[in-house]
Amino acid sequence: MKEDYYDILGVGKSASESEIKKAYRKKAIKFHPDKNPGDSSAEENFKKAAEAYEILGNQEKRSKYDQFGHSAFEGNGGFGGGGMNMDDIFSQFGDIFGGAFSGFGGFGGSGQRRSKGSNLRIRVSLDLKEIVLGVEKKIRVKRKVKAKGVTFKNCSSCNGSGQVTRITNTILGRMQSASTCPSCNGSGQVVSNRPSNSDKNGMIQSEETVLVKIPAGVEDGMQLKVSSKGNESTGDGIPGDLIVLIQEKEHPFLKREGNNLHFDLYISISDAVLGVSKEIETITGNVRIKLESGIQSGKILRLRGKGLSSINSYGSGDLLVHINVWTPKTLNKEQKLFFEQMRNNDNFVPSPEKGDKSFFEKVKDMFS
Repeated sequence: MKEDYYDILGVGKSASESEIKKAYRKKAIKFHPDKNPGDSSAEENFKKAAEAYEILGNQEKRSKYDQFGHSAFEGNGGFGGGGMNMDDIFSQFGDIFGGAFSGFGGFGGSGQRRSKGSNLRIRVSLDLKEIVLGVEKKIRVKRKVKAKGVTFKNCSSCNGSGQVTRITNTILGRMQSASTCPSCNGSGQVVSNRPSNSDKNGMIQSEETVLVKIPAGVEDGMQLKVSSKGNESTGDGIPGDLIVLIQEKEHPFLKREGNNLHFDLYISISDAVLGVSKEIETITGNVRIKLESGIQSGKILRLRGKGLSSINSYGSGDLLVHINVWTPKTLNKEQKLFFEQMRNNDNFVPSPEKGDKSFFEKVKDMFS
């Protein structure tokens, strides 16, 4: 079982954004490779801290983690689709170390940083069955990759660091600031040999099939991340990511509410009076239910565990069957005569029992 991100950083679930950042910086400095050369356990702790900060340091990701746990980022939807490497961490969070290390953008104080390619976004539509069971999708993605034969060299403006330093004289003394190098856009490298079929950055467009594993229980609007399947970066930078946005298709007769499913079952007056056995079609197969004689319109039957699996593996939702007694709009002479005779019969006079709830009471119970 994966370790809790809050425990990794040593903060509580109510920690503020600044407290989380401070806790990560403390852990990152403690386990930084420059302070622990050759120590594999320190490197592992360094990666864990970065993984925790990537989620908890982002308000949207933190909200999903608080709601769904680690499962919200599984199936190539999690941290780097299997974990970031050290270059990922330094490229994304290097500035958080401040001046603690001379080369906070890389290893050993070299000061050289690796750029990251841009992310790609794609929308995937899923039907309810795919959401209930989970699915693997093969997606055709057009991404920029380095052209064959392209070569790069260190940028002369920043000497490969990706940053330029400026010193300003102020009344408080000389102030030093760093900014992204305008010549290489922060990549640290520029094209030295560009093939004729490539763009100015030595890139060409390539089409690739990417396998995306989508876990059961995802929701409309949820985003999954496939690591390193975005556009490639110039030089020896790391590729961007593929962001997959989930879009849920509407089901013809089942309505979703969180992990629960709702189904409207219409029955005749005869079935309501006499009782009946009905077969209901669900996502995972048909289910037969028994309706007792005298069942009332508006009655809700709960089939436990017949809803959607929770994405955080904490059980499954239910299937709620809403009973609707269908009143015929036209009657023949014989049928009309029967109901006229029954109009004042004691069995046909409405007499709700104490346990029978009104429509508004049922709605209140559903939302409470």
